[in-house]
Amino acid sequence: MHELFGKALAYLRKNGRAAALEIVVNFVLPFAIFAMAEKPLGDVKALVASSAPPILWSIVEFARHRRVDALSLLVLVGIGLSLLAFIGGGGARFLQLREKLVTVIIAFVFLGSAAIGRPLIYELARATMARKSSAELEHFDSLRDNRYFRRTMTIMTLVWGFGLLADAAVSVALIYSMSIREYLIVGPIVGYATTGALFLWTFWYARLQRRKGEARRAAEAQAS
Repeated sequence: MHELFGKALAYLRKNGRAAALEIVVNFVLPFAIFAMAEKPLGDVKALVASSAPPILWSIVEFARHRRVDALSLLVLVGIGLSLLAFIGGGGARFLQLREKLVTVIIAFVFLGSAAIGRPLIYELARATMARKSSAELEHFDSLRDNRYFRRTMTIMTLVWGFGLLADAAVSVALIYSMSIREYLIVGPIVGYATTGALFLWTFWYARLQRRKGEARRAAEAQAS
């Protein structure tokens, strides 16, 4: 566990500026825009206006990378669903629920990919490695047909799917129990906490399975 937090701190030191900017765009600006626009525009229009910074940020980030892989496609789907969430009528609560539908759909994409034997975590991890190291990618691809490796990827994908569904369920409860302003503060915190917990669990579980694999190969080599 100490190693996990050490990795998390190292990541924050390396990417602290980008993380701070993302918090400003996805947390501070939406709340500030809603607070300023609520009285002159009303709840619904103020909520729509407050969603502009996160959506624009996602579009800019996608345009910067200009890569078509599993990771980019997932981001693009999220952008498209976020834009669709604000089409149509309904009150502020309904608008918030439609926006959270993005999380639900992505969760079902994770679960569906595991169900058909194409775990999404594998595709996302592969896309990340392809951007960083060809040597890591080659080793990663060599494990593709390993049954232990595939089971690990499937379990990770299922945990992410159910984790995102849990996040959506908590958010729906918060939407109906809090004011819009309160939810604009608490909602992103719940989202970041869920994502952070899933990333930490993924890192821990991957290391655990790697150690088990090394021990298994050592035992097989000794037996032979």
